[in-house]
Amino acid sequence: MSAPLLAAQSARFAELDPLLPAAVAPPEGEGLVVALPGGDRVAGVVTRTEHPRGAAPTLWAASEVWELHPLLGGAPGSAMDVLLRRWAGAMARVAVEQDSSCLVTWPSRDVAASAALLAHGFAPLSVLAVRVPAARGPSRRHPVSVRRAGFEDLEFLTRSAMAELEYSAQVGSAVVRPAAPRIKWASLSVHLAQGDPVWIAERGGEPVGHLEGWQTVSAPASWAETRVPHGRWGYVNCLSVLPGSRGSGVGGALVDTAHDELLNGAVGSFLYFNPPNPLSPVFWARRGYRPLWTLWELRPASALR
Repeated sequence: MSAPLLAAQSARFAELDPLLPAAVAPPEGEGLVVALPGGDRVAGVVTRTEHPRGAAPTLWAASEVWELHPLLGGAPGSAMDVLLRRWAGAMARVAVEQDSSCLVTWPSRDVAASAALLAHGFAPLSVLAVRVPAARGPSRRHPVSVRRAGFEDLEFLTRSAMAELEYSAQVGSAVVRPAAPRIKWASLSVHLAQGDPVWIAERGGEPVGHLEGWQTVSAPASWAETRVPHGRWGYVNCLSVLPGSRGSGVGGALVDTAHDELLNGAVGSFLYFNPPNPLSPVFWARRGYRPLWTLWELRPASALR
């Protein structure tokens, strides 16, 4: 059943948004199959992921994540409601932790599916936004200087990363865990060690923000294949500006510098931002990014209705 649904879903994705990749088979998990009023069937696979204490994903996810991978085929987005009802019935029979969530990632332009997710208690807490570069415009003048970071900058980089996490935790799915500074330090150390670019913005010789990014390849069987079309892409992992310097052009200087390198040989770039954040949506839209996928989340998982 999955092969016809995948083919039909790929065709529907292409109609919704030309930058959506073809649908891929969901991972192994609990299968759900439901009949629509007209007799057609849609399906989904539910996976459970448990993040151990102190693991990096616990900074942006619950410790226990139940994720639905819908297979709606060519059915309209409103069919999501039927599938969610079936999932809610299954979850009602499962004992879940308080630090848990239900997650659905679905094309942002499928507004009928969005309506169904809202009705079932989900909130759009994160968006994967994509940018396909146009012709280069005139260079911009920025009020700060930007340079590549090194290991000697780890103390500032950790402080900057924590500033971003603490802000995001108020407006999205991020969580400030006790181990967060250690996790950030370790993650930044790995990126620096493997040569991933990390940039620091300075004003008057004082660091005021940073940006992390790298290039990734969307290829068959890769994670990126589920989110962007095949090819080489730039990925913006974290942009942080210290509170006293926000709104002064620091973020724009970091992004312009990062684009010069990340887009070298790439078909485009992508990143995640929080829609409830009063700063991010406008900032990234001005730099050419637009929503491609929305990550819908509900916490705790027992609240699914």
